[in-house]
Amino acid sequence: MRILSGIQPSGTLHLGNYFGMMRPALALQEQGEAYYFIANYHSMTSLFDAPRRRQNTLDVALDFLACGLDPQRTVFFRQSDVPEVCELAWMLSTLTPMGLLERAHSFKDKSAKGIPVNHGLFAYPVLMAADILIYDSNIVPVGQDQKQHVEMTRDIAIKFNEAYGETFVIPEPRIKADTAKVPGVDGEKMSKSYNNTIEIFGDEKVLRKKVMSLKMDSRTPDAPKPDAEHNLAIQLLKVIDADVGREWEEKLRAGGLGYGDLKKKLFEVYWEHFAAARARRAELSANLDYVNQVLREGAARARAQATGVLHRARRASGLE
Repeated sequence: MRILSGIQPSGTLHLGNYFGMMRPALALQEQGEAYYFIANYHSMTSLFDAPRRRQNTLDVALDFLACGLDPQRTVFFRQSDVPEVCELAWMLSTLTPMGLLERAHSFKDKSAKGIPVNHGLFAYPVLMAADILIYDSNIVPVGQDQKQHVEMTRDIAIKFNEAYGETFVIPEPRIKADTAKVPGVDGEKMSKSYNNTIEIFGDEKVLRKKVMSLKMDSRTPDAPKPDAEHNLAIQLLKVIDADVGREWEEKLRAGGLGYGDLKKKLFEVYWEHFAAARARRAELSANLDYVNQVLREGAARARAQATGVLHRARRASGLE
């Protein structure tokens, strides 16, 4: 079983990235041959600062390795180190209906929120399809918001296979339902695009302030909260530690629990959850030669696989 996933270096990684994509992907390292990449081509649809992209790319590598990615088990690489994916994206685009792209939730949501729209954002699902298909991927662990893109990949692959003969493996999405959607500090889906994130790593004082600034309703501590499951701090607690989240949900439901104490508990659980990863990240930051070596070796392995699949697609479609 080959597993494929990627993450954009468009900003600092946050809890939504970790619980929605990274943790499920890391768990799958034990179950198959994993190919995980830093999607720096994709980041070009929203980030237009070259030095920042380079730094973000390095930060993503550090974060993933710190959180448990094992380069002995996983092929870990920069997307742009396998340029064959761009040629395949063009080939797939010639069979992708405009209507399919127009129905993409990500494109519609971002344009509705006033985020500037470009061709890269519109055609994002085609490049994502190329990312998946060029490695003969079987399983794609994604957040709920990306499930549609994997379904679109399947549609595109089937169209290519119907037009040119059996060429691509048809992938399946894998979604961890209980953490598929992580709320941001405003209650909406946590996203760098919406500026509502809680970062995985960062300055303790800054992150504590962000957590303590979560907006609560105006009810007094003594008042019972029968709708405690809708409380933002409770929702985040349950994502990080389900048992602690349920325990504090019952406390809030019963009444007598101040929101300040609840938010302090949320920060304590969140900060402790990533304690070992913070220490590992500090070690990696002091040994960047190792990090860059991991990316180079991963790219060589990924490119060897991608080249074979691209030649297969070129022969099938008459380009060779």
